[in-house]
This record gives sequence, C-alpha cells and structure tokens, in this order.
Amino acid sequence: MTAVDKEPQATATVDNTLPDGFQVQIDMRCARHRDLRYLVGGSPTRMLRLTDAALGMTSADGRIEVCDPATRSLARRLLDSGIANPRPMFGPRPDDVTVVVPVRGNQSGVDRLLRAVAGTKVIVVDDGSPQPIVATGADVTVIRLDENRGPSAARNVGAAAATTDFVAFLDSDVVPPADWLTMLLGHFSDPAVAIVAPRIVGLSRADRGASIAERYENGYSSLDMGPEECAVVPGSRVPYVPSAAMVVRRGMFDGFDETLRVAEDVDLCWRTHKAGWRVRYDPVARVSHDHRTDVRSVLDRRRYYGTGASYLADRHGGFAAPVVMSIPMAIAVVALMTRTRVGLAIAVIILGQLGMRLRQRLGELPGAPLVATQMTGRAVGFGLLQAGGAVCRHYWPVALILAVISARFRRLAVEIAVAEGVVSWVRHAVAEPATGPAMGPLTYTLFRRLDDLAYGAGLWQGALTHRDLGALRPVLTT
Repeated sequence: MTAVDKEPQATATVDNTLPDGFQVQIDMRCARHRDLRYLVGGSPTRMLRLTDAALGMTSADGRIEVCDPATRSLARRLLDSGIANPRPMFGPRPDDVTVVVPVRGNQSGVDRLLRAVAGTKVIVVDDGSPQPIVATGADVTVIRLDENRGPSAARNVGAAAATTDFVAFLDSDVVPPADWLTMLLGHFSDPAVAIVAPRIVGLSRADRGASIAERYENGYSSLDMGPEECAVVPGSRVPYVPSAAMVVRRGMFDGFDETLRVAEDVDLCWRTHKAGWRVRYDPVARVSHDHRTDVRSVLDRRRYYGTGASYLADRHGGFAAPVVMSIPMAIAVVALMTRTRVGLAIAVIILGQLGMRLRQRLGELPGAPLVATQMTGRAVGFGLLQAGGAVCRHYWPVALILAVISARFRRLAVEIAVAEGVVSWVRHAVAEPATGPAMGPLTYTLFRRLDDLAYGAGLWQGALTHRDLGALRPVLTT
C-alpha cells in the first residue's frame, strides 16, 4: 500500500467538534406524527428520546444550529446515529480543490472533462497510455507515468502533487456540472468528514429505443447509490462510494491501495471509517458517467467487480460478508423460505419473540406495539431480500447444483429469482416516482439476474484464485 503525504497523515487525528453555525436537520420520517421527543431510525435502527432540554434546542421542523457545547453534542449524536443529516452553512471554496484525473487512453474523455471543470486546478495523470494524453490550460498539469500502474497509483501520484487542502478525484469518463464542488464542499465544515461523494448518474437518459444494457445502466448502475443522502457506513444502505467521483480531505488521505486494481474505492472508504473519520454521500450533486452500452461489456465489468470481494474480505473481514443477520432472524428467514406449515409456525414463534423484545426496548414510546410490529416486519422483509439476493448473486453456483438435483428447490429458486427482482424494481420505482422506471419489471428482473450471475462468477473466481472463501462466509450474530 502506498500512502500520500505520509508525514501529516501519521499525526492526523479526527476532530469531532462541530463549528458554531453548523446546522443539522432531523429526518422527520424518524418522528412519528412529527413528535420529536421520540426518534426511531438510523442505521442500524435505534430509538433516541430527546429530553426537554434537547427539544428546546430544536426547531419545530427538526433543525438544530450549533452555538454552544450542548447543541454541539446533540448535533453530533444525531448525525452519527443517522437520524439527522448535515445542513452546513459554509465551507471551503472551489479554489481549495485540485481535481485529479487518472486516465489511460481516453483523450476524448479528458477533453470533455477539462471543458466541464474549466477554472479549477487540474492534474491529469497519464497512466502509461500508448498514445500520450495531451491536456493544456493555465490550471492544467499533466504527469505521465512511463508504464501502466493502475488507477490507484495514478490517483496517488496526482494527490501527492496537489498542494490544496482538498482533492477531487474524477475519472475521465465522467462529466460534472459547474456547481458540483459548491454543493459538496460545505460538508467539510464538519472537521470529522474526510470524504464526500456525489450521485453518479447516466450521461444521458436512455430512451425506450436504446439497448437493454444502456437502459439498465442508465437506470440501475452499480455506481449510482440512490436518491437519499446519508452517512456512508459499512453494512448500511450505502456502504461505500465509488472513486469515479469523490472529494477527499488531503490531510487525512492515506492513499489508495496500489496492489488493488478493483474495489480500491471500497477499501479506501472502509479504512477511512475504521480510522474514525466520516464519509458522506450527497445526491444533490449529480455527476454524469458515460456508461457502457452493450451487454457483454456491462456484464464483464460486473464480473470484474466481483473478483474484488476476496481482497475486501481479506482486509476487512465481515464488512464484505454477503449476508449479515442475527441467528434468530436467519432461522426465521430460512423457515419462511421452506414454505411449509412447520416453517411458518417456527417463523411466527421467533418473530413474535423478537417483536416482544423490541417492544420492551421501545419503552414508553407512544404506539410502541405498532412500531415494534412494523420494525419487525421491515426486518424480516429485509432479511428475505438479503437471503434471496444471496441465493441469486453470491451463492448461485451452489443454488444451481441444488436446483439440478431437487425439483422442490428448483421451483423455490425460480420463485426467489422472480420475486426478488420484482420487489427490487418496485423499490426503485417508489424511491424515484418522478423519473419513472428505465424499463419494465420483467425486463429489469431478467437483466438483474444476468448481473447477479456475472458478479457471482467473479466472486467465485476471486475466491478460488486466492484459495480463500472469506467473501462467501455469512456473518451471523447472536
């Protein structure tokens, strides 16, 4: 692993002190009937009870402004729980940022990107392109590597050459809007934030006449982390952000692992999290990506991504697990998937016990029985989706063998494949009703299953190559 500016990073510590004037906004979905006294949400889900003093610091719409030690402590706790999101009022300027572009053989992409970031300091790192990259401009520097060392090394070289406090990594196949840095930089007014990333969307919205691959990539790319802002935490809805577009605080940047040519962005995010820094995802800023447009290249890229799981499991253990579930919930999910009366009875007993324990933990929360029932229902629903996704994606070679030898399992596997795909399509449609789905549920389900087959093939390829099944090992907790 190669680090950048090792000396200052070795002494860098996380400062959790929010500055005066910083604001946070409670996610009002966490407040039943807009009652801010009891907040249920976050990742993992938890309940917070605001005292009278805390309520006095909070506006009726859930806004808190940091102005003293008490509001500072409350705002930090709400942020770290995932129940509130930052609303910074100030931050660094675009002049404090250097854009680093790692590239190999994409002159047209570099030209397009430089037009989009005109006026910003840029370092283009030519990673051994057969035909040297040409980039000119008053604020543009080109560093050429004599041999191809990979995107991690190219980014590290660019970051080491930067002199600004912040570095924005942009791949040569993305196009940011003019104000993307302005939208993101405010997050760095929180001194504990180390990385901020925008949403990555398709360069152009594919219409119905486009290929299935183009429509799928534009609507459901693995680079797109969705429409909801959040903290980036391993095991949560957004466990990492892609390095195709991200901004980092240079003083904490410990470098991409140059031994990795895949999953290096995941590794960076997880190392950053382990070190105590915060990573934020803000979809208000949208950077366009020039997606692949043919089925073969899309699926081959998914397979390549899958090979990175073994590296991540070796470095980060359970963070890379395909399934993370409590033992009781896992038993309930498996019991439900048997589709037998005995299985249903076992699941009802277990889920009833889990619901009662949750009810006790909710204490005096108004409507606690209903909330406990809803939370238990969501948990089992997520568990079923997680298990179904694992059958279709991570464990499909095993599922295929079982389907060949068992007609009962074959029917179950088909039902899982269809149900998981349709539910996933509905969740996408509900999350962004204004844009409308990029394709119908059946077409989406078909391509999602191809996506899973490709990723799973890469995962098993990596596991067998490294003779380590860590990336296939589920994490079951008590």
